[in-house]
Amino acid sequence: MNEYPSILLGEAVNQFASLPGMGRKTALRHVLTLLKRSDAEVEHFATSLTRLKKEVHYCRKCHNLSDTDLCPICSSIHRNQQLICVVENIRDVMSIENTGQYNGLYHVLGGVISPMDGVGPKDLEIDSLIERIIPENIQDVILALPTTMEGDTTNFYIYRKMSQLTASCRVSQIARGVAVGNDIEYTDEITLGKSIINRTEYKA
Repeated sequence: MNEYPSILLGEAVNQFASLPGMGRKTALRHVLTLLKRSDAEVEHFATSLTRLKKEVHYCRKCHNLSDTDLCPICSSIHRNQQLICVVENIRDVMSIENTGQYNGLYHVLGGVISPMDGVGPKDLEIDSLIERIIPENIQDVILALPTTMEGDTTNFYIYRKMSQLTASCRVSQIARGVAVGNDIEYTDEITLGKSIINRTEYKA
């Protein structure tokens, strides 16, 4: 006997339940909610997801999500074009933007170096970061990675790569107002904003 009274209902629940952190009971509740909505609302919901997958891509410069070739941050004339904040993921960009304390550019690595998880420097957008420094005349790089062993390892690797450049570029890291072991995205906006403002010179 099927768990659900409808095969299509069960398939929809399975799709929702495949999302991270989504249990089957919660998935069922969302599916039943959709069934109560109008056809137009459900169609708009489905179309939004389809367009998200087909049309949203990564900015060719910073690897943030974007609807265009260059994201709005990279293409903005109002941002400090000589300042880059290096982050682990796209959620960190959103967290820092919400502080209202930063007006430079970003570079999304897509992770941190973690040998235990099989993630090395070549698996991240580190080379593309280094390649930006001289052509874009970058004067200041802020390392805003998690205050974890993996984050510190990645900081050190980037610092060593930066030290090989002929360009004069300051490398700093966010102040340790962010608790050790915390991810950037889970840090409150006030603490995160102060950590960026009070950043310190990176020393290996």
